[in-house]
This record gives sequence, C-alpha cells and structure tokens, in this order.
Amino acid sequence: MLLRDSPSDSKSWLSIVFRTAKSPRCGFYSTSLPFNLNYNLFLQLQSDRKDYALSQRTWFITGVNSGFGRIMTEHLLERGDRVAGTARKLEQLDDLKAKYGEQLWLSYLDLTDTPAIRKVVNAAFADLGQIQVIVNNAGYGLFGAAEEVSDDQIRHQIDTNLIGSIQVIRAALPHLRVQGGGRVLQVSSTGGQFAFPTFSMYHASKWGIEGFVESVAQEVAPFHIGFTIVEPGATGTNFVSGMISPPVMDVYENTPVGDVRRAVANNAFPIPGDAVKVALAMIASVDTDPAPLRLPLGSDTYTLVRGALQQRLAALDAQKQIALSADTTPIVS
Repeated sequence: MLLRDSPSDSKSWLSIVFRTAKSPRCGFYSTSLPFNLNYNLFLQLQSDRKDYALSQRTWFITGVNSGFGRIMTEHLLERGDRVAGTARKLEQLDDLKAKYGEQLWLSYLDLTDTPAIRKVVNAAFADLGQIQVIVNNAGYGLFGAAEEVSDDQIRHQIDTNLIGSIQVIRAALPHLRVQGGGRVLQVSSTGGQFAFPTFSMYHASKWGIEGFVESVAQEVAPFHIGFTIVEPGATGTNFVSGMISPPVMDVYENTPVGDVRRAVANNAFPIPGDAVKVALAMIASVDTDPAPLRLPLGSDTYTLVRGALQQRLAALDAQKQIALSADTTPIVS
C-alpha cells in the first residue's frame, strides 16, 4: 500500500493516422474501460469526505503554473491534500497561495539546473515531512525538423524533459526509500511510444524517460516505490502555444515535415483529450496497487500506440530467423 499522511482534414498520411482515432468505435469511448473506472473512483473519493480524511496525501509536482500541473494542484488542494509545487513563473500561483496558504508549498525551479533540483526536493521533504507522490510534469515541445533545430535548442530540450525529470527522481528516491515507499508519476505522452515528423527531439526526450523509468522501477520495487508513466494524447492544454520552433528550411515544404507544420498551423490535428479528465485519472491512478507501469489517456493514445506496437511486433516476427541465427550456437526454429 502507498504510504499516507495522518488525518491531520489533413491529407495523405495525416488522415490515415487519425482516421481510427476519430471513430466512435474506439475503445476509449466505452464506459467499461479502466480510465472510467479510475475516474469514477476519484469521484467516489471526493464525495465521501469521511473516508477521504484517512487518505490525505502530500504531493510534489513540477510545473504547477499551467496545464496538467495546475489542474491537479487545484483539485488536490480543494480536496484537502498538500502540494509542494514548483514553477518558473510563481506569480501565476498567487491566487492559489492566497486561498490555501500553508497547504501549498511553492518554490522556483528551472529543471535545467541540477543542483537546484536537489536543493528544492530536499527542502520540500524537510519542510513537509513525508511526501507520498512525486509528479514529474514540467516539460515542453521542440517543434522542427532535426536539421532545423539548433544545438542549443537540442540541449535545452534534453536537459529539461529528460535530464531534469531524471534528476527529480534521483533526488526524491532517497527520501521515498527512507520513509518506506511512495509513488512517482512520470508524465510522458503518446510521443513516448509513437513518433511524428518535426518532433524528433521531443520524442528523444520522451522515449528516453520511458526507458529510464522502466529500469529504475525495477531497481526500487523492493523499497515499495511504484512508478507510472502517464501517456496523455492531444489534450486541450497550452502545449502547442508553448512549443519552441526554429527557422524553417524551405526544402522541407513538400515533405511530411511540411504536412505536419501546416496541420498544426491550421489546427487540423484532432484534440480529443479532456485536460481535466486526464488530470483526475492521474490522481486516481495513485489508488491502484500495484502501480500500473503505464497509463495511456485518450483515444488517440490508445489507437496510435496500439498500432505502433502491432507494427513493431510484426516487424520483429519477420526478422525472427535472422535474430536466432546470430547466436554463437544458432537456434533452429
């Protein structure tokens, strides 16, 4: 069990990619799937204040000034949990701080500053005691073809999304281990298992953090520390407006890069996800024991990731004989 506090229409390939995601037959429209069960569980916990008082938690969340981080923080504070939140624009939290006071602990944090990450995480645990849930939420997208982006932009993307997330986890692990366990939610995206043109650096950061989490989750399982990789699809947050884009190269105009650029510029990408439902599903996932390694959220995530995994498995099976032949003593199948 998790430790708890005391009561105190786009053309060509684009239309093919999203055709299934638009279909009402997609599984995530069914009310019988785990997302809805988790969402209903959250609502049940919200309505039963007496039972909930016994499950009050303290959360450490990066990027609480906007997007999922802001939504989670609002709901958690409203239900009585404590939140240790970090952001680069703390003034955007003035309203919540005024309303909730000491229930909301805040600190400035730039995820590219590793020493600062350790200092802030240590301070949060020192000030608040036990912190049951770590949410690695902060991040952004670098939008451009691989040869368009600059070296500095690549470094900042990897430093923020990948190395920053890794260092938050590394800083928290000693505290979680000593207190007897905890939960880590690592926000990835559909882009952690599926790739679009123009997002190569973003995908590098998300595929990288998913591999890191899969490994470290095995390392710390004996200490009762659970990990969940959260994979939201396209959702109504400020992700697109927060993307960084380099100067474009005309040579990519009539390529998949150009197709994606035009789709983004014309708002041609479907956005089926509900940001509030995604945030509530993340919160509800903490009540699942053991922790689910992955939490796909959104019909597009389910459809695109499932298709990618099927294609990957088919490609692997097609190379079975080549794979087996590479052993010192080849296996005959």
